[in-house]
Amino acid sequence: MALSRTLRLPHRHLRPSSALLSGLPGGDRSLPTEKKTAAKWKERKKAREGCSLPGSSWEERLANVATPLWRLPYQEQLQVKYESQRKVLQTLASRLEELGIDAQKPGGLCCPLQPVVPSPVINGYRNKSTFSVNRGPDGNPKTVGLYVGTGRARNIVCVKANHVENIPPKHKQVAQCYEEFIRCSPLDPCILFHEGGHWRELVVRTTSRGHTMAIIIFHPQELGQEALATQKALLKEFFTCGPGTVCALTSLYFQESTMTRCSHEQSPFQLLHGEPHIFEEVLGLKFRISPDAFFQVNTGGAEVLYQAVGELSQAGGDTVLLDICCGTGTIGLCLAHQVSKIIGIEVVEKATEDARWNAAFNGISNCEFHSGKAEAVLPQLLSSWEDARPLVAVVNPSRAGLHYRVVRAIRNCKSIRRLLYISCKPEGEAMRNFLELCCPPDPGKKLSGEPFAPTLAIPFDMFPHTVHCELVLLFTR
Repeated sequence: MALSRTLRLPHRHLRPSSALLSGLPGGDRSLPTEKKTAAKWKERKKAREGCSLPGSSWEERLANVATPLWRLPYQEQLQVKYESQRKVLQTLASRLEELGIDAQKPGGLCCPLQPVVPSPVINGYRNKSTFSVNRGPDGNPKTVGLYVGTGRARNIVCVKANHVENIPPKHKQVAQCYEEFIRCSPLDPCILFHEGGHWRELVVRTTSRGHTMAIIIFHPQELGQEALATQKALLKEFFTCGPGTVCALTSLYFQESTMTRCSHEQSPFQLLHGEPHIFEEVLGLKFRISPDAFFQVNTGGAEVLYQAVGELSQAGGDTVLLDICCGTGTIGLCLAHQVSKIIGIEVVEKATEDARWNAAFNGISNCEFHSGKAEAVLPQLLSSWEDARPLVAVVNPSRAGLHYRVVRAIRNCKSIRRLLYISCKPEGEAMRNFLELCCPPDPGKKLSGEPFAPTLAIPFDMFPHTVHCELVLLFTR
């Protein structure tokens, strides 16, 4: 039932091997006690506070205050994340006890917790970065970078990402060029929608194949089509003939957005230059990526994660795998060779198109992908489920978690005996899902199915130098 002791890590990510293997299940489990970790954390926090003086540079203040894990050696980052995941499982055990479920295991956990599986790549691993446009430390409103400060303290500034270790140099280069372009533009940045302005966020996506996609988010305000066409032409000229040519963009997109976030359906991504997609390889398969398609930001870490999911699913040749919130189909397609059939569900239509293309290109024929909200597609799919083959579900929702109707459909489907929940924020809305999956039957909430029970938890460090961690929680019944 547990993950095998040695994961087959891709050879191109095996440096340094000792650092990787020490964090794998079956490796070194000599993690410090919570008390020791807390003491060390407190000591380092005190040291950081001593460095954060008014005269410190913005780079130091960002490194010291906004993301303190940057200053910890990587093995200590893993230890801190292990403790945070342990608290999540303790919380879940306590909440289940309140529901009358005896879920207490050794250490007050609801199930065994494996050590954090480290990332194969620690620095520059992000394949997608979002840069904001706002006032910098010098007051220039056309600064492209990352926010420091808080809205409550009203001390937010935008600082360049040069010092940030998890962002690759290519992303920083594109951000610098975008800043150069908008500083030469007569148009103002759009800092607050109601105050006008146009230049907004920049999204950069890259792949290990050397592809680079840049997406410029622009608020049109009252500009007419002719004026918009002029701006798009200037952007294209800058990145194809001007100083921006150093970025060697594979794709340059432009989106007119009057909201904080717009999907392609709400406001289409307009291709100004290059190819409509970029391509990535995961576990020997080729994947096509659209501008707004979900793809794990740490490609090397995703390979390790997907291998583990394949083992934890215990899916055999007669198994049907439900891949809910499937994005471009990466999880399902990587496991297609070991199961009878893959059924994927994804709300982003372009990502669903990518998933179908990916299946066809890689010669995988035992997959079907449904476009739509999971809460609309899944209940209808499972309500008439009569397939006698074993059914295993894998869910990888956003931080908002699964819609209640999705949880109810899974819970009430007797054929699903095994569920893998992948969450980057298990202490958030995912906790609500965990309780809905495990609570006693509740006719009032139409939860009539047999409850699941948490069986095993494995954290994966998909986000080195940040406080975040990807938790894979196995539920069985």
